[in-house]
Amino acid sequence: MNIYFLVEGRSTEKKLYTAWLTYLIPEFKRVDFYDQVNHNNYFLISGNGYPSILDEIPNAIDKIQEVSKYNYLVICLDADEDTVEEREQYVNDFITKHITVPVTIEIVIIIQNRCLETWLLGNRTIFNSKQPLQRLLADYVQHYDVYENDPELMGRFNCRNHADFHFAYLKSIFEAKGLSYSKKFPGVAQEQYYLNQLKKRIDKTEHLKTFRKFINFCDNIRKISDK
Repeated sequence: MNIYFLVEGRSTEKKLYTAWLTYLIPEFKRVDFYDQVNHNNYFLISGNGYPSILDEIPNAIDKIQEVSKYNYLVICLDADEDTVEEREQYVNDFITKHITVPVTIEIVIIIQNRCLETWLLGNRTIFNSKQPLQRLLADYVQHYDVYENDPELMGRFNCRNHADFHFAYLKSIFEAKGLSYSKKFPGVAQEQYYLNQLKKRIDKTEHLKTFRKFINFCDNIRKISDK
């Protein structure tokens, strides 16, 4: 079994998904080039943002057909200002209009609602809203407490778009812990303990539904590959 991952971001997604897949499906090894897959491999490439990622889907299908060894094309992108359903429908409509998908390939669309940083806000060990907070972070918490409430349901703040606000919120949390987070250097978010805390959040709550879809996909891959 082999998987082709097409992710939206140029940096963060490439680093985080690569790290997380090491823990979630350790039987699968990443290859550097799409035509190197053999058995239990995955290839991961950036779509260079949205909407550029849409133009990369036909290219991905062409490469998959050329190699004839892939089972899944997994497309990961942000919801941004759309709802999850709107963004997913837009991708499906694009595929239907522009691509003939081989019957041997299953396409899985993972929508990050609102963005990857939204998922990362779900770690309750790195942030506790009941502790003393610096002013900016206190303002964010007063607007919406991501410790208690679902980060995916958090709106905008100070006229920022959703993704920019969620990024700023996460960055403030990291800074309060003496840590750093940036698009190029996601830091401890790549570590297994951080991922485990996000998994614990979806185990104990109904939060982070789009993250849950990603985890469920990986769990299913492990079950299939074990047979």
